[in-house]
Amino acid sequence: MKYYSLNGNTPHVDFALAAVQGQAPDKGLYFPESIPLIDPELIQNIDNYSNAQIAYQIIRPYIGGMISDERLKQIAKETVDFEIPLVDINEKISALELFHGPTLAFKDVGARFMSRCLAELKKTDKQITVLVATSGDTGGAVANGFYNVPGIKVVILYPSKKVSPVQEMQLTALGKNIQALEVNGNFDDCQAMVKQAFMDTEINESIFLTSANSINIARWLPQQFYYAFAYKQWKDKAHPPVICVPSGNFGNLCAGVIAHCSGLPVHHFIAACNVNDSVAQYFTTGIFNAKETIATYSNAMDVGNPSNFPRLVEMMKDHSVSISADTITDEETVSTIQKVYQQYNYLLDPHGAVAYAALETYLEKNPGQKGFILETAHPVKFPEVIESSLSLKIPVPASLENLLQQQKQSILINPSFDELKKFLLNK
Repeated sequence: MKYYSLNGNTPHVDFALAAVQGQAPDKGLYFPESIPLIDPELIQNIDNYSNAQIAYQIIRPYIGGMISDERLKQIAKETVDFEIPLVDINEKISALELFHGPTLAFKDVGARFMSRCLAELKKTDKQITVLVATSGDTGGAVANGFYNVPGIKVVILYPSKKVSPVQEMQLTALGKNIQALEVNGNFDDCQAMVKQAFMDTEINESIFLTSANSINIARWLPQQFYYAFAYKQWKDKAHPPVICVPSGNFGNLCAGVIAHCSGLPVHHFIAACNVNDSVAQYFTTGIFNAKETIATYSNAMDVGNPSNFPRLVEMMKDHSVSISADTITDEETVSTIQKVYQQYNYLLDPHGAVAYAALETYLEKNPGQKGFILETAHPVKFPEVIESSLSLKIPVPASLENLLQQQKQSILINPSFDELKKFLLNK
């Protein structure tokens, strides 16, 4: 398997180089030369396979022999060694709960897989610096996945006062090889600074830089796994599901789409957006316009210029994908949290609420269909909006109790590339 840049100006590379570089030299996203088909036998008899076996079979063609089969099987097993249940909310809507991993967010899957791949593929004595921007959950998952990995330093940029208290502690409390930079701006500022760092000649000549955002194939591609796990649990396999994905940087939705292009049965995708709806507007008008980011209750989706959008466009050019989008306001988010809890005793986080509202609207217009949402983070990460909406106290999971007692460790910087560059070069 080889990978090419969506900007089309660099040579094709193998998985190892694409994963270590993170982004192509022409600043494009890497994309596989061809999308491998999932073995039809796996799909037809998916109930007979463990999650680790499913993950291994899906990812193996993308690795192209860069990691031995035995080691890849172990990496797949370690990546998905926690529960990922599909839970019925009502007779038409279920939730794929992706928050049972170590940082209580869907990004644990991609971050765990990527950290193990980089440790395996590292062919240099130089320290690798993983540079990542986060709108919420990426930072915690990357910090946990790479914590204490020898030869790898992690630098995380996050927008000050725009992530939840739990999210902030997950990305600032670990210390050691994890450094958090608190940016006095929004996520798009953080993302722009990271992108500029990868374009800066002086930085890249001085340090070995790679990314752990979903632009990196080693973090993006394994997110296919849980779509297959959901299908394994889907009861009515004669009628594939409608899948509604809360979407910000669009890596998660793109992972579902590539799994579908590989043969995973899906009836329809919905990109559920908050008011940062540049992609939703694209599906209405056919024109993509990046927007200034607006802060919302579903903060991990507060992205005005999604990095993974070019991958979605690429797949839609060559494959028939049934997909639509919807925009959900904060007011609708709160009312959905309240309604679902009162009617079904199910507690949604704000991102899941955005997805639920969008899926409910779709199903009302398409009677007879059923689907599921991706519940991407544990509700405890968003206590202010949930507790004020429902007048209840969310119990803190035991896994977080010790973390919340730690001291925040971050460096406050302005949304200035010069400040980031000075930090990276230790000037």
